[in-house]
Amino acid sequence: MKNQGVTTNMDWITILLYAALVVMGWMTIYSASLPKETTSIFDISQIYGKQSIFLLSCIPLIIVVMTMDAKIYEKFSLIFYGLGIVLLAGLFVAGKTIKGQTNWYAFGGFSMQPSEFAKIGTALILSKYLSDVQINLSKVNHQLVAFAIIIFPVMLIMMQPDAGSAMIFGAFFLVLYREGLPGWYLFTGAVAIALFILALLVKPYILVGAAAIIIIIQYFLTRRAFRNPILSTLIFVAIAGFVFSVDYVYENVLEDHQKDRINVLFDKDVNQQAEGYNLNQSMIAIGSGGWFGKGWLEGTQTKGGFVPEQHTDYIFTTVGEEWGFVGALVVIAVFITLLLRILYLAERQKSKFSRTYGYCVAAILFMHFFVNITMLIKLFPTIGVPLPFFSYGGSSLWAFTILLFVFIKMDANKVNEW
Repeated sequence: MKNQGVTTNMDWITILLYAALVVMGWMTIYSASLPKETTSIFDISQIYGKQSIFLLSCIPLIIVVMTMDAKIYEKFSLIFYGLGIVLLAGLFVAGKTIKGQTNWYAFGGFSMQPSEFAKIGTALILSKYLSDVQINLSKVNHQLVAFAIIIFPVMLIMMQPDAGSAMIFGAFFLVLYREGLPGWYLFTGAVAIALFILALLVKPYILVGAAAIIIIIQYFLTRRAFRNPILSTLIFVAIAGFVFSVDYVYENVLEDHQKDRINVLFDKDVNQQAEGYNLNQSMIAIGSGGWFGKGWLEGTQTKGGFVPEQHTDYIFTTVGEEWGFVGALVVIAVFITLLLRILYLAERQKSKFSRTYGYCVAAILFMHFFVNITMLIKLFPTIGVPLPFFSYGGSSLWAFTILLFVFIKMDANKVNEW
């Protein structure tokens, strides 16, 4: 099948949803960073001016992505992945340290965060690996290779250290589950997270006792033929060991700022004028918007600069204050519609590679969206995760744009169509 024209079979619904989010994102950044004396929207001395340049530069990026042969993304997936690894490793030599994290390359007045682009390469190589007809994720050796693909860039990102960006790579495990990874992996992960949280709130011996009761009840409710006392004992030992290790990890492994973020989430010894300030001001700003908001450019908390980093990680607070509960719901609805549209397109793909890549796109966007929104309403620890298409920054906007339009190109061409 020959490569088709740039606009042939493009999914315009997805493109319109993307455009809507990008435009709303720029409007929000403009409001969050507007000085008292307004200047040109392209004034690069202003945050909104830089974002305008970033936004316009997405047009040639999209053209390049859409004019390339769609099969290139599969054929050279290893090169894209390798380039991402090289850029991550290069940070330890030429990276710029900001707030204790060496996760940026600086070029004059602009900077680039390679972890954003490493997600694209990881999505491509993981899709390539899983599309092999011989790969079966029920086999341990195949699972280990898939895990290694994901964990390798995560290790480099953790060394920067940037726990927020590293955590986003966990989205790929949702893709693995879709492609045949046994469900007990996700279940175990969910249980481990729940136990970690509970161990910070409840005495360990109480939690272990509750686990013992649950395991005993489950054991006797199981049909005799399927009872396994050795397995039940091992599960209990693993749970007990994990629970009693949480306190050690919390006190000796986590950095002070990471402990502060957990303490803020659970209101444990929090100084609202110090470590709890950002989140507290964020919730005040969102709550002050009421049902319909104060109006665009009219947010008093936003204009007063009460919320630090409001144009980046806390950008959604401006939406809540100026557009209100209804406006916030509209933004969330557009995000969810985009995610559902990507999943719909992924399921109609005729090649496993493009289908898997579509799920990677949806999983990455969902993880960013979910973490960013929930951390602002005190349902998740505050970490540096941008809101796709909204948060200020060229790296994130370009990376999300490339990530999405590579899939739009695959869908338009139906790569490897039968």
